[in-house]
Amino acid sequence: MGHRLSKIYTRTGDTGTTGLGDGSRVAKDDLRITALGDVDELNSTIGVLRAQISASSITDKAIWDKSLSLIQHWLFDLGGEVCIPNYHLLQPVCIEFLEQEIDRMNENLPMLKEFILPSGSLACSYAHQARAVCRRAERSLMSVQTRDQNIQATALKLLNRLSDWLFVASRALQRAEGGSEVLWQKNINDTI
Repeated sequence: MGHRLSKIYTRTGDTGTTGLGDGSRVAKDDLRITALGDVDELNSTIGVLRAQISASSITDKAIWDKSLSLIQHWLFDLGGEVCIPNYHLLQPVCIEFLEQEIDRMNENLPMLKEFILPSGSLACSYAHQARAVCRRAERSLMSVQTRDQNIQATALKLLNRLSDWLFVASRALQRAEGGSEVLWQKNINDTI
């Protein structure tokens, strides 16, 4: 592969526009650019989660790393789809993989009887943060779909399923590090 970025600064965005992958220019606050930024932030947050798991005491790091690496690649593909209108990279296999992983992780988790707070170990907390960023990216992508109607269904499903995966992952990570979930207390004001 040739050099993709030979010059990092181009000065073409100095007036408030940016280029899409198809060569067109849009305002930097365009819905498509907002969605692209949210997907990029999600991918970066997944990278932080990956680094935290790598530095943790979790025993099955290789399994987590493989899953998170796939997810990061799919998010990069999703960014390509957002950046180039009507361009499709994602395949339904990513949805199938996430669903299988959710089922696998859920097998070892107790049934939830209460809401849980986004808290716990660092890895668990980063998974919760990634889930929240994922939900925002999903909303942003839905805004692009509502306006342009050229976002493929697999892209929207990926973010929806990924937020579910991250929720279950947060629970599994908390248990893998020997912790228990922090449950929401309905009548917390009664304890003050």
